[in-house]
Amino acid sequence: MSEKKPIIELKGVIKSFGPVEVLKGVNFRVNPGEVTALLGDNGAGKSTLIKGLAGVQPYDDGEVLFDGQKVNLHTPNHATALGIEVVYQDLALCENLDIVQNMFLGREEMLTGTLNEPEMELQATKVLKSLSVKTVQQVRQKVASLSGGQRQTVAIARSVLRDSKVVILDEPTAALGVAQTEQVLNLVRRLADSGVAVVMISHNVSDVFKVSDNISVLYLGTMVAHLKTKETNHEEVISYITGAMSQLADGKVN
Repeated sequence: MSEKKPIIELKGVIKSFGPVEVLKGVNFRVNPGEVTALLGDNGAGKSTLIKGLAGVQPYDDGEVLFDGQKVNLHTPNHATALGIEVVYQDLALCENLDIVQNMFLGREEMLTGTLNEPEMELQATKVLKSLSVKTVQQVRQKVASLSGGQRQTVAIARSVLRDSKVVILDEPTAALGVAQTEQVLNLVRRLADSGVAVVMISHNVSDVFKVSDNISVLYLGTMVAHLKTKETNHEEVISYITGAMSQLADGKVN
């Protein structure tokens, strides 16, 4: 069976802030229909890597391939146009607005100069149904009344509203209870099973093993491991995160 063609591939990307080199020639790939976990301790370079993919902080050097074609991600609009969406840890939801209004915030559907509320409500309902979301009953419910897990669900659903090809999730289960974490992980899995490439940043290794297909580990700006989840274990992954095995990898992960 041939290996999947990556939807995103980074080759030797570098990013520095003044004299501090944060990303040191990083290679990274993301396949469609799979969950790729991006792990690393605080300061490993995860946020910088993701901001580069989102067009927020373009890389200084290296290549970015999207669906096999070289691209320059210089702005968030460019990344969004390609189909790259990021759900940040703060979710960026407005509590005083309802679910539909949040999902279409900044990209509202218009009809003869006014908001096309029926169409937006229909699309929001359709997306939630396509992801088999059962925890949200009313799309006109105010976000302020939603639980943490429900808010994460709304943020994820918003990210796939425009037929996204890649969805990047920043700590999607942080501060959630056991039941809500399970709901969100199930949603992440369904998202990948629908064909979307999912990148999940997490500090929770147990969550990663429940839902991911692949695990990539950054250590002090160097990609030290690309692992198939089913072929590794907690101890090996943690050893890469802490740097115990970084010398073996020598920063030359392909």
